[in-house]
Amino acid sequence: MAVKRLKQVSGAAAFESYYDALFGNRWAGLREALLQETQPVAFSVRGGKPYYLDQASIYAAQALPPIDGGTYLDMCAAPGGKTLVIASRMGQDAQIQANELSRARRLRLLTVLNEYLPPDVRARIEVTGYDAATLPRYRQACYDRILLDVPCSSERHVITDAKYLACWTPARIKMLAQRQWALLSAAFLLLKPGGFLLYATCALTDAENDGVVQKLLKKYGNEAIVRNSAHAINGAGMASILGEKTVFGCRFLPDTCGGAGPLYFSLIEKMNQEKEYHDNGTNRPY
Repeated sequence: MAVKRLKQVSGAAAFESYYDALFGNRWAGLREALLQETQPVAFSVRGGKPYYLDQASIYAAQALPPIDGGTYLDMCAAPGGKTLVIASRMGQDAQIQANELSRARRLRLLTVLNEYLPPDVRARIEVTGYDAATLPRYRQACYDRILLDVPCSSERHVITDAKYLACWTPARIKMLAQRQWALLSAAFLLLKPGGFLLYATCALTDAENDGVVQKLLKKYGNEAIVRNSAHAINGAGMASILGEKTVFGCRFLPDTCGGAGPLYFSLIEKMNQEKEYHDNGTNRPY
């Protein structure tokens, strides 16, 4: 939906005008739901210490098909909740590279993994601190599964924080979408043919959700296929909340999901093509 031209270009008034134009009559109820306290649910690995996270985040991570052996990349892994979910589902011969650029957030990620995972599972997770958008310079087509939960507008946090709301501007959405595209295009290069990539955000706007996925599909044509089955959209074995289908994925919004979300995801498969993929082998950071 096109967003009307705004009189205010920043701040709370501009935020309200922007999302009112985007959601129309739905915005009042959605806004109220965003202002409510989140209702995280407990998740544990093998009955261990429970970690609390948004239920929609569990759904998204569970939509990534598990593998018995091979390598996952969690590109922007902190604080670690989704990493726990994919770790709980991976086979005995699988491993995870959990990457987080921010040092402070990486330390939080390490704490979560050390505290909430059994030692044998934790031993198969490597934590790294690279700028994930640059990784294809060193290596390509090397991961069987990729989880990409990108930095995003995170409107639920903005609307409840007066400081962030006061400096909100639509330009931030454009800037974030550019970063998201850089990360998604890098993720696709890192993914093996036949592998699956899960792109996720907690943003409300199509510009950060379907819009970014659409760019990937336009660039790679039949090499990139969206695989959002009814099973993935309705949650992996968890039917207490239902997602809304979008053009290229699905989303969970708190006004219709018992307070869960916002959360958008799209599951993408990289098709096998008659094309060679090479690890250039030199100067790679891992």
